[in-house]
Amino acid sequence: MSGNKLAAKNDKAPTAAGGAPAGGGAPALVTLATAEKQDVPVTVQVNGSVVSLNSVDLRPQVTNTVSAVHVKEGQFVKAGQLLFTLDDRNDQANLARARAQQQKDEATLADLERQYKRSQDLVAQNFIAKSAADATLSQLDAQRAAVAADRAAVQSAQVALGYATLRAPIAGRIGAVNIYPGTLVQPTLSLVTVTQLDPIAVSFPVPEGNLQDLLAASRTRSKVEAVVNGRKEPLSGTLDFVDNTVDPQIGTVRAKAVFTNADQSLWPGQFVGTRITVRTLDGATVVPAAALMMLADGTSLYVVDESRTATRRKVKALHTFGTKVAVSGVAPGEQVVIEGSQNVRPGGKVRVDAKAAPAAPNGTTGVTPGSAASSDAQPVRERA
Repeated sequence: MSGNKLAAKNDKAPTAAGGAPAGGGAPALVTLATAEKQDVPVTVQVNGSVVSLNSVDLRPQVTNTVSAVHVKEGQFVKAGQLLFTLDDRNDQANLARARAQQQKDEATLADLERQYKRSQDLVAQNFIAKSAADATLSQLDAQRAAVAADRAAVQSAQVALGYATLRAPIAGRIGAVNIYPGTLVQPTLSLVTVTQLDPIAVSFPVPEGNLQDLLAASRTRSKVEAVVNGRKEPLSGTLDFVDNTVDPQIGTVRAKAVFTNADQSLWPGQFVGTRITVRTLDGATVVPAAALMMLADGTSLYVVDESRTATRRKVKALHTFGTKVAVSGVAPGEQVVIEGSQNVRPGGKVRVDAKAAPAAPNGTTGVTPGSAASSDAQPVRERA
């Protein structure tokens, strides 16, 4: 009785390796997909951070007292807009004194010029010695130098007076303002930070394996997309900068893309997902990633011909995107096994699972990798 039960069990149970009845040569049940020809963009997706193209920490150049604050924190300002005014009474007095000294020396210069002209006339009439005229000329040259120094002093006083007004060096948004009228400020104290928001940049690391493609993309200012939480559509920018060194610790190179930011969707310090197309594989053969088998001798897959004979073929994966992969070694239009490959033997026959979903327009089947489409068919045959 034990022998009869064991024999009956062997007649029904499939073998562990192939799924076909022991001693039988039934074709393996598989699901197929058609290899397609299409242009495949090679994209790099990494996380990046938003950085401002210009950010200025505004500090006074002199120690002085704030007399007026002309902006509010968080305000958008234009380049050259007045932000703070310092007490300028002392600088105004210094400028007035320098101008008065200049006027005095200019008056003396005019008198010496008249004296020198008269002395030349007297020398021509032999009323005075030529040495007297030369002495007047020396005084005239010295006074001209004094007037030039006065003009420089006036310019210096004007520069010092200009330190009393602090204006926005760039257009942007100012941060927190903790300065009030009457506050004593000095060059070591930061008054406010002005940050440019439009345009803005996103900095992101790229693996060094894509460095050459990244450099080629930077020369053509390739498109870069930024995915922001809360927005349905990604933002579009252009690749603007690639760093001149690779970080040896993590094996990445830093890149930067510039985005228009009129609606302030990007904010400095914000983390965003970035996606850049570094190159395009023109006319590549694309198959579902589930068709690939990682074996000891390399990557391969099963190709099924019109007579339903399976042939194992070595391929090279060029680029994986989503559930598909671009490969070399397979021609467009060939049928490849995406499910049931564990039951297939090289040169063996296969039969297509009729219960599997029909192929989608893009060439993939409606069965997702890891589904039970083919595994459910075997028990049905046993019950039959």
